[in-house]
Amino acid sequence: MSTIRFLRILTIRAMSSSSSSSSWSCNKCTFLNSASQKLNCMICLAPVSLPSSSPSPSLSISTNDEAKWACKACTFLNTYKNSICDVCGTRLPTSSLLGFDDLTDSGLESNNADSSVGSVFFPLRRCSKRKAMDDDVVEVEGASVVCSESQGVMKKNKEIETKGVASDSGTPLTCLKILSYNVWFREDLELNLRMRAIGHLIQLHSPHLICFQEVTPEIYDIFRKSNWWKAYSCSVSVDVAVSRGYYCMLLSKLGVKSFSSKSFGNSIMGRELSIAEVEVPGGKPLVFATSHLESPCPGPPKWDQMFSRERVEQAKEAIEILRPNTNVIFGGDMNWDDKLDGKFPLADKWVDVWEVMKPGDLGFTYDTKANPMLSGNRALQKRLDRILCRLDDYKLGGIEIVGKEAIPGLSYEKEKKVRGEIKKLELPVLPSDHFGLLLTLSLK
Repeated sequence: MSTIRFLRILTIRAMSSSSSSSSWSCNKCTFLNSASQKLNCMICLAPVSLPSSSPSPSLSISTNDEAKWACKACTFLNTYKNSICDVCGTRLPTSSLLGFDDLTDSGLESNNADSSVGSVFFPLRRCSKRKAMDDDVVEVEGASVVCSESQGVMKKNKEIETKGVASDSGTPLTCLKILSYNVWFREDLELNLRMRAIGHLIQLHSPHLICFQEVTPEIYDIFRKSNWWKAYSCSVSVDVAVSRGYYCMLLSKLGVKSFSSKSFGNSIMGRELSIAEVEVPGGKPLVFATSHLESPCPGPPKWDQMFSRERVEQAKEAIEILRPNTNVIFGGDMNWDDKLDGKFPLADKWVDVWEVMKPGDLGFTYDTKANPMLSGNRALQKRLDRILCRLDDYKLGGIEIVGKEAIPGLSYEKEKKVRGEIKKLELPVLPSDHFGLLLTLSLK
């Protein structure tokens, strides 16, 4: 974040905290301006209108019936597409999050006191689209990435070319391990211990390549300070890591020729495809990639915001981008629902590894029954996470689900409404609301 932008945010917070009954709410962007701001809105520069009441600190409905939440720090009304305030960066309180439910399960009452655990899929923070803020420019080892304000999402098809440092000795490998894991951005539920548990899984399995989704700046910082981190090259620099709400990340023990990132043109959530080209000792070059495809976000007023069409188009675009490579692995949180989205659109020679290696096994990676941390949530069992590949010079060795064990001696309290009465549940804590996938390859 630039110094200028930081000072503006501080000014905005100061103004909002000192607002009085004479403050006025902008009709265009809903920001609560102070009385001293007499001519134009400080955020969107719209001309002053007749004073209106201050926005409620709870859920608000705008004139176009779009559900919004008011930031506690600066009062700006954000849409539920943003889990972070578009003005000052304050995170949406967990208690205000909308739940993602199966839409067919009536076993849980709609006003459950905590439906957010493991059931919320929110978008990446979008770049500000207001002219009052400068474009953010961040450096990734000499390459600039500019966030486009005109569209409110990251600039389409941006390229981040970086050079990785080979951390492998060069000794020919007999097998490769690839881990894909949605680490869950929920920061108020034993974040440090959950991330340490994921670190223990990394040390246990020692994957050569890692695909992470839902990494936040706080999670990035925890990982970066871990002992296992030193063995990997990372696709996300420190500067980029602290400038975004949450994101995907690639890690490699192997020598990295390049990292790159391509934004999906149809995403309103800032979703993108992260790609790495790596050199395998004794083997052919390999490309591995990850993404967090558009998330289902059912919420008011229609509760039908499943974004299936966008997700399917993103899947097709990702496969098309990766298709020229003869050896490629694509793993991540696809948010895929076979009933809603159909069969994953794979090109020739591509396979869904789980379907090939585990025929007949449903392979749920998000499972409110198998994951006791999610007890009390609406029933949801989906194979949201997948590893897809196209391999000419490598053979599939095996695939397994990891992260299914509770963290010893750790629990948390959750409230659930049962027959009109609030009951407190003491539940175990697992590394994430998702399970991870571990793929093993061998050289032909």
